[in-house]
Formats: sequence, C-alpha cells, structure tokens
Amino acid sequence: MSDTPTWSIANLERHTSNGICYTVHYTVSASDGVYQSSAYGSIGLEEPAEGDEVIPYSELTPEIVIGWVKDKFGEEKVDEIHSALESQILEQRSPSKASGLPWS
Repeated sequence: MSDTPTWSIANLERHTSNGICYTVHYTVSASDGVYQSSAYGSIGLEEPAEGDEVIPYSELTPEIVIGWVKDKFGEEKVDEIHSALESQILEQRSPSKASGLPWS
C-alpha cells in the first residue's frame, strides 16, 4: 500500500447525563491509488476510573477518540487490521479467484 490506512470515527454513543462515551463506531480505509479497502467496527469503552481526567464531550476530537480506539486494541491488533486491508488491496490487484463462463 502506498498510503497509511486512515482511521475515522463514524459515531459515538454516550450517556446524556455526563457525556461519557461508552461505544465508538470507527472506520479504517486504505488505498493504493487505484484499489481501496475498508473496515467498519465498534468497540466499547470502560467508564473512567475515579480520579481519571475526563475530557468534556464537546472538547473531543477525532484524534483523541482514534487514540482511545488504538490504545484499546493495542499495537498488534492495529497492525493486524492494517495487514488485512493491505491483503484486500493485493487481492483486488491480482485476484486469486474468478468466475464466469469460458464461452461468453
């Protein structure tokens, strides 16, 4: 892949009483300039522990939330997601399977 996969946040679920987010819906996309692949997922977040810094909902940014998702996954899982996207692009570039009829 020529580009680093791009992470984005599709949606956040939060408690209206305190603004604490409990579920993040994310997408990860990759492209080599011709072919594209993407993944969508959701991940649950734990409530902050007492004494933890809480960022007000209105001050959250995509970078902060993407950081939460990547931290929760860990580097190995993030690398696994990136590898899966790269494999999808490689399959598009050089398909290992095809369908059709030889006489059409």
